[in-house]
Amino acid sequence: MRDLKIPEQRHPEKARKPDNAQPKKPSWIRVRAPGGEGYAKTARIMRDNKLVTVCEEAGCPNVGECWSQGHATMMIMGEVCTRACTFCNIATGKPPDDLDAFEPGRVADAVQKLGLKHVVITSVDRDDIEDGGAEHFAQTIRAIRHRSPDTTIEILTPDFIRCGPEALEKVVEARPDVFNHNLETVPGLYPEVRPGARYFHSLRLLQRVKELDPSMFTKSGIMVGLGEDRQAVIQVMEDMRAANIDFLTIGQYLQPTPKHHAVDRFVHPDEFAAYEKAAYGKGFLMVSATPLTRSSYHAGDDFAQLRAARNRQLGIA
Repeated sequence: MRDLKIPEQRHPEKARKPDNAQPKKPSWIRVRAPGGEGYAKTARIMRDNKLVTVCEEAGCPNVGECWSQGHATMMIMGEVCTRACTFCNIATGKPPDDLDAFEPGRVADAVQKLGLKHVVITSVDRDDIEDGGAEHFAQTIRAIRHRSPDTTIEILTPDFIRCGPEALEKVVEARPDVFNHNLETVPGLYPEVRPGARYFHSLRLLQRVKELDPSMFTKSGIMVGLGEDRQAVIQVMEDMRAANIDFLTIGQYLQPTPKHHAVDRFVHPDEFAAYEKAAYGKGFLMVSATPLTRSSYHAGDDFAQLRAARNRQLGIA
């Protein structure tokens, strides 16, 4: 039985790789250690409902702030991912279990107990399942709608690269409010950063969401500090807008362990501000670009701004 708390067992494919130095974080990356009553309550609800969160599994720097406010991003379909992206801290390998048929109900129960107005649901990649977990996503969306009809739902999905077109259709038909799939990095870095994925497949996935349901908000994000240059980031923006993506997130890559991809550099907040200005200039409805930006960071507030931006665009008060 694997102990996923031990790095060598959590990421067996990285165990023999040479260590990459982990540079000291600059002052603008520092965050407070998690704690407090709100944090403890959120943690208790997650444990009582036997749920996994990407906040913990990916080592998110914002977990203290978000959980203290009762916000947690639930990760469905287990805690072992069938991919081995070099930036990611989620455990990798062959998932030990089939999908849990009762998980959608437990997620819906947790959303109700937390009183969430907006929830983000993500997952591991499950290339071992024929539809990549699409039906499980759809069931989770429907379960939340049943228990919390006023809660808006954002999903952060895998790429369904080994599935037929019906997989994506199942998820879109369940009508999440926001469909997010992260490109993660610029195309030139895919072979070393995201080797199991394909840049243009991910882009096309998001474009197809808009074709299936033009009213659905689409969202995608990348990390910087992996070795990309500014022009490559600007090109990704242009590619995203060509796919009619509404919302862009850009955050600093932080290296989880010495075995993960090295941090090339820490991008200064002024550069993030410049990226934000450039992205708005290209027509995104919403942009979040800061060192600590993550896909679900302030997602509820961002969704309200996203919806307001569309209403302004359509001339709706």
